[in-house]
Amino acid sequence: MSRSSSGFVAGLTAAALAAVGFLAYQASASAPDGLGKPDASPSVSASRAPKDKKNPAVLPPQSGTGERVVYSLEDDRVWLVEASGKVKLTFEVTPGTVDPTPGTYAVTSRTGRVTGTDGAPIEHVVIFTSSQGVAVGFSAAVDGSTPKPDPSKKTGGIRQSRAHGNAMWEFALREKKVVVVP
Repeated sequence: MSRSSSGFVAGLTAAALAAVGFLAYQASASAPDGLGKPDASPSVSASRAPKDKKNPAVLPPQSGTGERVVYSLEDDRVWLVEASGKVKLTFEVTPGTVDPTPGTYAVTSRTGRVTGTDGAPIEHVVIFTSSQGVAVGFSAAVDGSTPKPDPSKKTGGIRQSRAHGNAMWEFALREKKVVVVP
């Protein structure tokens, strides 16, 4: 009896995950064109702290304190920062078509494997916000690719290599602070 129950539960779980992935894809594909784009007004760009142009791996000033993930929209770069403020790891990423608004967030959910809104199998999904209905977070394609997203689709996935996806997965636990800078 328990063997058939566990099979039934596994089937329901698989069906639920497929339904959620499909609905997320549908929602992101039907979003209006300007949805989730950061405000390009002078007040946003003027607030950008100067960065070290000779060494792009240096943590941006005004990116918070304590243990956190820092994501730079302008540089398409992520820093994993220890509680002491020391950079544990930094790497480049490929953003989706929907950017988060600069600010401080917390990891809200994590998923081991799922199909991304672009239809690609992804793993180590770390969601930290949504922008008008599109989930925004870090993920790695199972095939290791980090292609530029299709501009006609609304995607909030910030793609990273599988190795960096593993590092993010281990570091960015639920409620971990994520700071997005311009």
